[in-house]
Amino acid sequence: MTDFPDIPVDDMMEDDNVVTYDASTFRQTPHNLEAEQALLGAILVNNEAIAKVQDFLTGDHFINAAHNKIYQAALTLIEKGLIASPVTLKPYFENEDTLSDIGGAEYLARLAGSAVSIINTAEYGQIIHQMAIKRELINVGTEIVNNAYDHSVDNTAQDQIEEAEKNLYGLAEQGTSQGGFKSFAKSSSDAVSIIEMAFKRGGKLAGKTTGFDSINKHIGGLHKSDLMILAGRPAMGKTALATNIAFNTAKAYRDDKALGVSHEENKGAVVAFFSLEMSADQLASRILAEQAALSSQDLRQGKLDQDQFNRLARTAQDLEELPLFIDDTASLSIGALRTRARRLKRQYGLGFIVVDYLQLLTGSSRGGKGPENRVQEISEITRGLKGLAKELEVPVLALSQLSRAIESRDNKRPLLSDLRESGSIEQDADMVTFVYRPEYYHKQNEPDPDTAEHMIWMEEGDKLEGKAEFIIGKQRHGPTGIITLQFEASITKFSDLPTSDEYLPDQNS
Repeated sequence: MTDFPDIPVDDMMEDDNVVTYDASTFRQTPHNLEAEQALLGAILVNNEAIAKVQDFLTGDHFINAAHNKIYQAALTLIEKGLIASPVTLKPYFENEDTLSDIGGAEYLARLAGSAVSIINTAEYGQIIHQMAIKRELINVGTEIVNNAYDHSVDNTAQDQIEEAEKNLYGLAEQGTSQGGFKSFAKSSSDAVSIIEMAFKRGGKLAGKTTGFDSINKHIGGLHKSDLMILAGRPAMGKTALATNIAFNTAKAYRDDKALGVSHEENKGAVVAFFSLEMSADQLASRILAEQAALSSQDLRQGKLDQDQFNRLARTAQDLEELPLFIDDTASLSIGALRTRARRLKRQYGLGFIVVDYLQLLTGSSRGGKGPENRVQEISEITRGLKGLAKELEVPVLALSQLSRAIESRDNKRPLLSDLRESGSIEQDADMVTFVYRPEYYHKQNEPDPDTAEHMIWMEEGDKLEGKAEFIIGKQRHGPTGIITLQFEASITKFSDLPTSDEYLPDQNS
């Protein structure tokens, strides 16, 4: 490569009156000027070279300001369908101060003249990119140290930790140069792998198990990158059903892992449960009540005999290794949720996220509290959850409220139009489901005793007792319809009916 003059590197020296370096301990800012020169020379010789790096490399990744401007100018010309060469770029840099110290516009010709090959273009780009990430990492670390010395009452240690995590995970995202188009060969190979997994499981499960055979049969399990909404009115049991599914999925992961099943082939998953309404101990109490077959109310009030308490203790001990993580932070933002999910993915291989419930999350913008702003905020939240599902390649189950319009209808079975506050919930979700217990509303309509109507009402109640409907209102990859489940209210537990084939077609009423 042709000899180049010494090139000034921006932001590499501190002011003399602030920091004095000992030559023996001085550490130079991460950079590689030779890689920058080699990459720019290759681009100027053959503009096709830029296609190998433009998906992940920007001008800001160059440490030298002149190289930044050369790369940006070349990229602009090439995107316009023009040729970027020393000749076409010269007019832009004849009076450019940043090039004056390294030879002015003639420097462009020397860059091109020294280029040997474009074969290593991608490697040069990766070197430049990695150096830039390391510089940014130094900046983040410096900011963490400086903030830690800030003793402001409003800037708590926990706030600083969350801000540091946010910056670090944002930096980790920049550290990947993946993305862009995939060939059909790669896409079809991925699809065949998923189909093969379902084939090995007897055609019933393509994703992670819900723990309900009747549900798995009709939706194929919980699919990675899918956003699934579970909606219902209060007292319908949506939190109970979500808790059951979370437990079943985590237990299946633990059991498969104990059998030596690999992480990729495991039908269960490590679960993150974001409980914005209930505390972690309340949620754990529910799970313990379900698994120990004890009344939730008796558990809360401590109405247990010694045998029941011993059963509870054995159940708690048996579930200690369950890969189910609960975050009960109130008023969690979609950004904080994303950060915590990423952390769990890195640490434990997170495979399934549950959010209870969607309307209790907050968006990033706080501009007013009007209905229009709330609709916009819900839209941001649903887009964020869908984006998180795709980014982490895990299914996300988000619970949602339904509007009160249901209560004014004779038929209380929920519809897609009952989703509260935003049509984006239906739009962004891959699947929208409802939980509905006709028994609950039937009990509210008890006629006068000692009448023929009361006898009919009691007979109808016997048929509905302990029954719940899991309604598939929307499914991108399958049919809609109604699945009937068993529900034990005393222990808040859903289960398959003894005959799990009970499935009704969609009812638009």
